[in-house]
Amino acid sequence: MEEILKGKKILITSGPVWVPIDRVRIITSVFGGTLGTVIAEKAKDMGADVLFLMGPGRVKIEESENLKVVKFKYFDELFSLMKKEISSKKYDVVIHSAAVPDYVPEKVFKGKIKSGKKDLTIKLKPTVKIVDYIKKWDPSVFLVKFKLQVGVKEKELIKIAKKSMTNSNADLIVANDLLEMKKDTHIAFIISKEKVEKVDTKNSLTEKLLTLIAK
Repeated sequence: MEEILKGKKILITSGPVWVPIDRVRIITSVFGGTLGTVIAEKAKDMGADVLFLMGPGRVKIEESENLKVVKFKYFDELFSLMKKEISSKKYDVVIHSAAVPDYVPEKVFKGKIKSGKKDLTIKLKPTVKIVDYIKKWDPSVFLVKFKLQVGVKEKELIKIAKKSMTNSNADLIVANDLLEMKKDTHIAFIISKEKVEKVDTKNSLTEKLLTLIAK
C-alpha cells in the first residue's frame, strides 16, 4: 500500500464513551468502535504515526511501532486525554469518531442507587462539546468530525452535517444515518467545504477519507 500519510501524526478517537449514574451504572451508546478501528489500522498502513484513543467497545486492535493505543472509559478521561495531546500541537490530523454522549446526569449518586423503587427520575444536562475545543487547543490541526442522525433524508442529513462542520470549524465531516449502517454496507457522506462524496462501505469510507486527508 502506498504510504501517502508517511510522516504525519494522527490522533483518532473511537468507541463508546461512558458517563456515570452511580458507582455501577452508566449511560453509553450502542456503538462498538469498529469504524474507528478500521480507520486507525488503515492510517497506520498508509504510513501515519497514529495515537488511538479507544473507548470500551467490542473490537480489538493490536499496537505496533506506528500505532499506539490508549484506552479510556469515561467522558472526563477522554476530555483530559484530548486536551493534553492536542494542546501539545504535535498532531497534523485529529479524526474524532468516538460516540460521545450529549447528556450527563446533573448528579452522580454515591455508591449504588437502591433497587426496588417504584419510580426513579434522573435529570440530565448537556455535556460540553469536546469537538468544539479541538481547534481552540490547536488552530492548525486538520479536524475530521462525525455527525450521526437517524432516519433522515439525504439532503437533510447533508444540510445538518454542513452546519455542524461550521460550528466546530472542522475541515471535513462524515455524515451517517444509523439506519444505513449495516453489517455489509455503511452508506455515508464525506463533506468538505468544496464537495460531497458518497461511500457505501466502511472500507470505501476509510480509503476515501484518508486519501482526502492526504491531499
